[in-house]
Amino acid sequence: MSDYTWFEGIPFPILGYKKEILTETCNKFVIRDEDTIIVTYPKSGTNWLVETVSLIQSKGNPECVQSMPVWERSPWIETEIGQKYLISNERPPLLISHLPFHLFPKSFFHSKAKVIYVMRNPRDVLVSGYFFWSKSNLVKNADSLSTYFEWFLKGNVAYGSWFEHIRGWLSMRGSENFLLLSYEDMKKDTRKTIEKICDFLGKKLESDELDMVLKNISFKAMKENKMSNFSLITDDMIPNGLVLLRKGVTGDWKNHFTVAQAEAFDKVFQEKMAGFPPELFPWQ
Repeated sequence: MSDYTWFEGIPFPILGYKKEILTETCNKFVIRDEDTIIVTYPKSGTNWLVETVSLIQSKGNPECVQSMPVWERSPWIETEIGQKYLISNERPPLLISHLPFHLFPKSFFHSKAKVIYVMRNPRDVLVSGYFFWSKSNLVKNADSLSTYFEWFLKGNVAYGSWFEHIRGWLSMRGSENFLLLSYEDMKKDTRKTIEKICDFLGKKLESDELDMVLKNISFKAMKENKMSNFSLITDDMIPNGLVLLRKGVTGDWKNHFTVAQAEAFDKVFQEKMAGFPPELFPWQ
């Protein structure tokens, strides 16, 4: 794949994304008060959180996550297939988006809808993104991690700059309808994260229900669940053999960055994220 679908200066995957749909989503898509939307920069633990929230909504009953593909029970609001599903089916209780803050549907900012935003160490995002995107037919492919490293720092990757994405959405901190989570905290104390999400959504889980959520969001359970691991996607979009759930760990970047790359990344991070308290980023 040679290029992207460009919209408002942001590169989007070439397949499944159309400018007219992106325009419609940003300007006219109606976010309802009762909606819950998970927003992330790609490769930040999106599907893990989707599985978590889906199971919270079903009080731990795994039937929902084992019987319906993830893209149907939680459609992407900015994609062609997501919009078709939303138009032709009853609105599901959970929506997903990778949209940067300035392109998010304007209707959200006049609603009581709830957004859960998950951020992840951008170094791990970079590595995970390289292994995913470079083997797909969705975006321009990098010939090496070094090439992708340079693209990432410049924001020339799917959904644009990680730094701008984070900076935009962090402006929602303190809003009652916005919950900020980190992948690292989710890994460190998954149960506590589930409880935090329950509080935010006004949900109450009994101890056995919470245990069922924990059981069914394990890396092993999700990797084996064909409704969640994207194994049902056709090869024309994601070639056979591409693994959506590759490792599910923190700190894998240390196995791939050179010392020079680590230093270069640190410099850019400090420049781009100046003004934010260091404790906001649990990986620092």
